[in-house]
Amino acid sequence: QVQLVESGGGLVQPGGSLRLSCLASIRIFSFNIMAWYRQAPGKQRELVARMSLGGNTYYSDSVKGRFVISRDSTKNTVYLDLGSLKPEDTAVYYCTVRLGVTNYWGQGTQVTVSS
Repeated sequence: QVQLVESGGGLVQPGGSLRLSCLASIRIFSFNIMAWYRQAPGKQRELVARMSLGGNTYYSDSVKGRFVISRDSTKNTVYLDLGSLKPEDTAVYYCTVRLGVTNYWGQGTQVTVSS
């Protein structure tokens, strides 16, 4: 069984930065895939960033160059660093991991970018 807890969201002004954390209940070495999604009100959930066990990364075009996904195996934590934030980045951000053939999701953390 895997439990994921996201944290680090909040209210940020345009141009600001945040670090989101995803704490896993087991070693992240167990995960095939680690990823972050987001969902804005009235919109479909979209993939933001993804990292494989080997460290290969993917970013959506809308965040490429601004967001960075990383991990700390000693803390069983996956991070998403959000930089140069824009109002359109406002959404609930979700951490997800794949263990074997099963996907697990966190509860989400709200990011609001506004003046």
